[in-house]
Amino acid sequence: MAEDAGSRIEVANLLSLGEDLVGVLLGSKDGEALAQACDGARMLRSACCSDSGDLELQVKAVSAELDNLDRQRASIEERKDAVKKKEKDMLKAQSMLSMCVSVTNIMPDFEDQEKISGYIVDKNRKKLDKFEFEKTMSPVEIGDKLWKMI
Repeated sequence: MAEDAGSRIEVANLLSLGEDLVGVLLGSKDGEALAQACDGARMLRSACCSDSGDLELQVKAVSAELDNLDRQRASIEERKDAVKKKEKDMLKAQSMLSMCVSVTNIMPDFEDQEKISGYIVDKNRKKLDKFEFEKTMSPVEIGDKLWKMI
């Protein structure tokens, strides 16, 4: 009989444990909460993937815009350098013209493209005589006539 009593206690404990387990499983609030948390995690992951794709497109667009701006900057710098070179060349040409006028007392008229024309000037570059020659004349004839005028 003592043996029988030990088995009953174990069976009683086992039944008690089973009832507790059934109570836990019946009170499935934890399971439902876990299922809701999993659903929420899936939705969050989906939203993150979508946002990540959108951000990737925006980053590509910004990168393309930055590349475009960089090309524009390089183009502007090239044009700026070209303008500086032209200004330098212009100053050099003006100096050369000034020296030629000082030596020859002849100031060409670059406005009149139809004829070879200009002015005979004095030391203060005051215009004294205007001259005009047809472009059909030879350079030697033009030179001779200019030297006679000076």
